[in-house]
Amino acid sequence: MHSVFLAGFGLSLSLIAAIGAQNAFVLRQGLKREHVLPVALFCAVSDAVLIAAGIAGIGIATDRLPMLLPILKWGGVAFLAVYGAKAFRAAWKGGEAMDAGKTGAAPLGRILLTLAAITWLNPHVYLDTVVLLGSIANQYPGQEWTFGLGAALGSFAFFFTLAYGARLLSPLFARPAAWRVLDGFVAAVMWSIALGLAAR
Repeated sequence: MHSVFLAGFGLSLSLIAAIGAQNAFVLRQGLKREHVLPVALFCAVSDAVLIAAGIAGIGIATDRLPMLLPILKWGGVAFLAVYGAKAFRAAWKGGEAMDAGKTGAAPLGRILLTLAAITWLNPHVYLDTVVLLGSIANQYPGQEWTFGLGAALGSFAFFFTLAYGARLLSPLFARPAAWRVLDGFVAAVMWSIALGLAAR
């Protein structure tokens, strides 16, 4: 049982550790110290729901509704392209620095809506969680949910570490130039993912 749990935990970490749109967004919120708990919780709970759906067999829906993935694909491409443009504009303009007292935090609702689009409009999320983790979990008959629990906790560990560990970089991001580099990096990540999705 422990080995199955650890297999789920380790595979989940390896899948989500790569820098992507969602991770870049979480990192940025952690650096700004804005709504860190809700952001980390939203990402981790979303992964847990998708992993559970994969184990329960919802992946069959994509076979019966082949138009579902293209809709998600082009919705994700459009959103990532626009969000990348916003990040590029911020990098071009510059002027941002880590000063918690300078401006108020963005509304939580807007942050969660943006994060929801980044998370749920990304077909890779479904491939990694519903399809891949779900299918691997079902290779452990009778222990599927042990694997799923390990995978879900791996996601929780990653997102909370990323969100709260980002503050260790705060001294670096006291300088506007560092924010310009980060925003440029975020723009590049968003656009590269959008191009990758469009090319598939």
